[in-house]
Amino acid sequence: MSRSRVPLLSALALLAPLTPLVFGGPAAAASQGPAARPPAPAAPALLAVTNPGFEQGGTGWEFTSGTGVATNYPHGGARLAYLDGGPGMKVSQTVTATGRGTYDISAWIATGGPNGRYVARVNGAVAASQALPSASGYRRHTLGRITLVPGDRLEIAFESGDAWVNADDVMVSPSSPADPRISSSDPKIVEMFDWSKRKANSWVHLPGTQGPLNVDENRTGGSGTGTYGPSYWAGYANRSGYYSRDMAHQLAGAGVLGLHAENKAMLRSFAASATPAHKYYPAWALNFDTTTYLSIDYKSPSNFVREVPAGFELVQKSEEAYRWSGDRSYIEDPVLWDFYRHTTDEFVTLHDGLKDNGAVKVAEGTGQGIFQGTASYNEQSGEPLAEAGDAIGSQYQAYLAVASLARAKGDCVLAGRYEAKARDLKAYFNTTWSGTGSGADMVRGYTTDGRALTGWGKENSWFMPMKQIVDPGARREAYLDYIDQQASGADRPTNIEALTYLPDTFFRNDRNDTAWKWMKQVYDRKDVQHVNTKQGTNGDYPEVSFTLVGQTVEGLLGVTPDAPAHALSTLSRLPSGMDWLGIDDLRIGDSTFSLRHDGATKSTLGHTSGSSAYTWEARFPGSHATVTVNGVARPARTKVVDGVTYTYVTQRVSPGGTVTVEVR
Repeated sequence: MSRSRVPLLSALALLAPLTPLVFGGPAAAASQGPAARPPAPAAPALLAVTNPGFEQGGTGWEFTSGTGVATNYPHGGARLAYLDGGPGMKVSQTVTATGRGTYDISAWIATGGPNGRYVARVNGAVAASQALPSASGYRRHTLGRITLVPGDRLEIAFESGDAWVNADDVMVSPSSPADPRISSSDPKIVEMFDWSKRKANSWVHLPGTQGPLNVDENRTGGSGTGTYGPSYWAGYANRSGYYSRDMAHQLAGAGVLGLHAENKAMLRSFAASATPAHKYYPAWALNFDTTTYLSIDYKSPSNFVREVPAGFELVQKSEEAYRWSGDRSYIEDPVLWDFYRHTTDEFVTLHDGLKDNGAVKVAEGTGQGIFQGTASYNEQSGEPLAEAGDAIGSQYQAYLAVASLARAKGDCVLAGRYEAKARDLKAYFNTTWSGTGSGADMVRGYTTDGRALTGWGKENSWFMPMKQIVDPGARREAYLDYIDQQASGADRPTNIEALTYLPDTFFRNDRNDTAWKWMKQVYDRKDVQHVNTKQGTNGDYPEVSFTLVGQTVEGLLGVTPDAPAHALSTLSRLPSGMDWLGIDDLRIGDSTFSLRHDGATKSTLGHTSGSSAYTWEARFPGSHATVTVNGVARPARTKVVDGVTYTYVTQRVSPGGTVTVEVR
């Protein structure tokens, strides 16, 4: 039976990703910012579904009796496909592949009972299928890694179960270039990573796809269509775009999956939007055409959503994308390079005038809300912030990123200047800006009238240690305790995307057990309804899956890539009770690795494919007397990084080679 025969739980008016509309309508034109331009012609997508959101009725689809198109309970747009309960009913479409590729096929599905099926068949044989649970609210289901060659016929089918089935908004994604696989003594992390990588990849757009622009909760049909570029969802699933804050936090997970083209295209689109007319703020969100600004967040060059930490984070993440990919565009593309320099120079100067910080410049917000420029990512506080902990911490990391990128470019003078700017800002923060209090008494922001704010500020609290601007020592440890207590108490954030930062905060400060606790809490809430009911479940918020992928590799496995230098470092951050953790198909640049940590004392790296040898720095917490490399004793060396002592060894690992390092 169709959804209309049972009570509505909620009216979700969400996105129909590929619904054909008319391109170039007036609203679409209005959303193009000063730097926007029509997207360059792109080759058609190699695999395209006709009428994926059923907005053209039954066009392109085949229906048995007991099925059809309805309007009572769409996920996005105005229509959906339904199947009544009982055996033998099917809604399907068969498409022919025009090129070679591997794909993920996703759809939003709601059911009144169990035993329905979502199936993909290639040339008549089942390639992937899912049994559908009983879930009356829409959830996103994905059939993954379906390989096709030209001429293959792919059938996408929804098949009936014990009760009604509703289906909507089919989307084709290119399967990620990397397919990393986790193994461990702890089945929880294996389950978590397997879910996360599949879910994250389901949000990736197939370049060349024709899709709507400016879709949001107020305009579910959008304003026109465009050709989507390399991109992935980063933000609410009911909006046709990606957001700077979300994208910055998802970038590491995307890097692990090898989504380098998507990371670069999205970063470059934000960089191009940070114009003088915008006072060097990047746009807050862009459509998936990677060119036009998302209209719900952009009204004019002086009236658009902008938050101080965002530009700084995008600079930091550009450096990280360079280290994952090895792509020299990050230091050679003038659009990106100008963005780094403007953000860490003119932007800071233009937005520093409310509070006297002496010789140090600190970028400020207006204290007047997100459309006027807010100092903090914490949009709900209502505090008239001029300066905030998340902004100053992000500014510090942006300085370090420009220094690193300048060195990679060969400009040692510029690198030295930005290293000095970072040192000065960190020293000022710890001696003056953050006050002398500890825990709840540490300053985490200043109002426009100069008042220092302490207590719980959510993002402007946990970003300070996450961005490592807080000096190591008892004060930082007390503040980490305070963050954990507050995030666990009555004032914990209600939105899951805020909690996704906590594993990063604690991993970067060597609180492995606490970080793992928060990873599990985020994952265990994936099937809970998001606080924004139009978004769907927590697990269907893209940031959740991407961050869990990144936190597994950069957090638990402690991987720091450096593809341009053909190098990487690792550090076991296994929590209590996890005896060992390994990964295969870990890709850095053009090389592939396997890595396994046994506790905190033994690590094995295999260089499974690549064209150049890599230098591996294997780190272990603490000071150890003995280090062995493939069983041969080596002199132990130690270093102190951000207040923590590590024993380490460097070893050249050629393609095809495997090295085991152990400390005692």
